Amino acid sequence: MILSPPPASLAASFLPPDDPLRVKLHNEVHARPSARVRLPALIIYVAVLNAGVTREQERDHLSRLPGQQELPLDSLHGNFLRLRFEGYTVKWERHTEFTRYSIVQPLPADAQLGASDPELLSDPVVTPDWLRGIPGHTVAAIQMAMVHGDLSDERVLMGQAQAWFGGRTVVASQLGNGHSWAVTEFCIGADGFERMLVIAPADMSETRASRVSQRLLEIETYRLMALRGLPVSKQLAPLLGEAERQLSEITARLENKAASDQELLDTLVSLAARVERAIAEHGYRFSATRAYDMLVGQRITELREKAIPGTQTIGEFMQRRLSPAMSTVAATAQRLASLSERVSRTSALLRTRVDIATESQNQLLLEKLTRGQELQLRLQSTVEGLSIAAISYYVISLLLYGGKAAKAAGAPVNPEMLVGAAIPLVLWLVWRNIRRIHAKLHGGD
Repeated sequence: MILSPPPASLAASFLPPDDPLRVKLHNEVHARPSARVRLPALIIYVAVLNAGVTREQERDHLSRLPGQQELPLDSLHGNFLRLRFEGYTVKWERHTEFTRYSIVQPLPADAQLGASDPELLSDPVVTPDWLRGIPGHTVAAIQMAMVHGDLSDERVLMGQAQAWFGGRTVVASQLGNGHSWAVTEFCIGADGFERMLVIAPADMSETRASRVSQRLLEIETYRLMALRGLPVSKQLAPLLGEAERQLSEITARLENKAASDQELLDTLVSLAARVERAIAEHGYRFSATRAYDMLVGQRITELREKAIPGTQTIGEFMQRRLSPAMSTVAATAQRLASLSERVSRTSALLRTRVDIATESQNQLLLEKLTRGQELQLRLQSTVEGLSIAAISYYVISLLLYGGKAAKAAGAPVNPEMLVGAAIPLVLWLVWRNIRRIHAKLHGGD
């Protein structure tokens, strides 16, 4: 039952304004309330993958139930819906990757404890067409019979339970402080369903029966969802082996300098792209597998199992059958992450080698530039000397022509003697002006 918030006027008189998510987060603990299961009962449970399945499709399917033709879409926004009918209930729950449908109905009279391999779907409250029409792909389908029984004689009770399963090998345990038994065979029958049997005394409450059924159904669902990472691990094994071999070759060629940097870089980039693509495609599945495996462990702990002599408990069965698969998935995820780190380290080594080679090339280039600048300075000094001589020559020539003009005008001068005496002064003045120009240029720089 979802609790409604207090009236706004009353809350405002005692508290600061609510955070917009306060009520939603508070009511999350009530989002999937436990049902009441009255024994003897049959629970028909189907979990389907909901990838590509919209809530509208699921609403349309639920609306095919009697009296639900006008079922509003808003009723499915909370990811939980329980529909009550005469003598049975239908529960809908949507999760991230799958949707669960649970039909709780009376157990057929010929399927009570003591029957031998009974037919459980002889009188279904929903039609087979409705079950087949559930949108999605089946990941788990379970028929759970919950019956009353005498728990005092373990040997007799185990015999009745094995007969109920047709004499096949079963996994069983006492739950809690011995308040009930859970028996299953973890096999898919000809009708596509697994079977579970819960045996409880007559005084078991309806709420406890609901909690027991919910935990058992969740264990099997989360187990199957966790195992979805195993095919991915097997699929990635050849790719990881090839990638590790290729990375080892790249590292050896990098150490022995057996290939050019560009060739190694192209190969390494291609390898890194394949590894990162695998991480992007399958990282979520590995994370989901860890989460589902953790949930399985939590639900088994909540069962507080007690062993029945001669029979594996559910926890022992999971430890022996599920744990190796989970270890394989965890090892593959770790192997993929380690490969990505090794590729990064190899890239860093190659980048360091390229940087060192680039530094050496830059050093050689700087040395060449330095030598060129020295030659340029020498050439510039030579050119400056020639420039001083050339400028002085033109100035002295002008003075010579001036003296000759003055002599022709009648001035008592000897042009050659005058110009010869002025040569040192002209050279010094030209050199001085050029030095002054250099000083101004260097000062501006």
